[in-house]
Amino acid sequence: MEIILLAGHGSPKKDANNLEHVAKLLHNTIHPGCGNSCVRAAYLQFARPDILEAIKNCANDGAKKIVIHPYFLSSGMHVTTDIPAIVKEAEGLFPHVEFIYTEPLGIHSKMAQVVLERIHAASGLKPAEIEKRSFEIISEELDLSDVPTERLPIIKRVIHSTADFEFKNSLVFHPDAIEAGLAAIKAGKDILTDIEMVRAGINKKLLEKWGGKVVCNIEGQGARGKGQGVSNKTRTETGIEAALKENNNIGIIAIGNAPTALLKVIDIFSTLNSKLQTPNSFPLVVGVPVGFVKALESKALLAEQTFPFITNLSRKGGTPVAVAIVNALLKMAEGE
Repeated sequence: MEIILLAGHGSPKKDANNLEHVAKLLHNTIHPGCGNSCVRAAYLQFARPDILEAIKNCANDGAKKIVIHPYFLSSGMHVTTDIPAIVKEAEGLFPHVEFIYTEPLGIHSKMAQVVLERIHAASGLKPAEIEKRSFEIISEELDLSDVPTERLPIIKRVIHSTADFEFKNSLVFHPDAIEAGLAAIKAGKDILTDIEMVRAGINKKLLEKWGGKVVCNIEGQGARGKGQGVSNKTRTETGIEAALKENNNIGIIAIGNAPTALLKVIDIFSTLNSKLQTPNSFPLVVGVPVGFVKALESKALLAEQTFPFITNLSRKGGTPVAVAIVNALLKMAEGE
């Protein structure tokens, strides 16, 4: 068993002793999903545990190798003398444990990037400048060279909204999805959402330029009593179904929360498709519900349809993803 120990200086100010957060970030990076304490934090002074105490805890927990990283910027006396003396004492106490002592943070090319980010943060950047820099960071940290050009704005905006690079590979597009979405926006079509949170997040100013509006029908779908024939339907499912019957100007359907609503849309469109055989006349379905029950199943079913869709094949999703996809399309329409 190997344990990494981050050794910081420590401060009389309690709020400054937050090396545990760095340890968690490092742990999640090298051991995602791991429930063990493979990366720990310790302090030279002013805070607990101190370095020797932390080493003892690691050894008692069964560590056969302890990697000690001095979380310092330079090789001062603490790095070259004080901490090595503690490590030497620990080697005498635990001869069966292998100890590795690393260089401090020191000079590294990525340090310049960290400094630059701190400068930007302190400069009071405008929202548009922050967004622009965020998109630049995504391009720097993720290889997007294999992504079709027309899909890049959508994938980047979803990653920007979620800070989750996995969406690059999990997002799935019908071949006509982007064309259908842009055509709907420019034709002044409405956007139907499953819940109010999705409706609230969509950029209405951009949509209204083309004459469309955002519609959510859940407010009119109160709890139904037994015997009214819809007791087994969710409010979102009922709201989506009613809106599709009442509004013939819907060009995009954005579902970020309710898999039952997405399944209802698929059922309705599949039936119409079998009768009309005109899939290109259907609204674009942005179906990205999040959750553990029916969410992935509903999205997998959507990915098999012939009408235009954008979805993602994972349990992840939700309001931020649905909103990001629609807003990306609105931005693309504005840019064109």
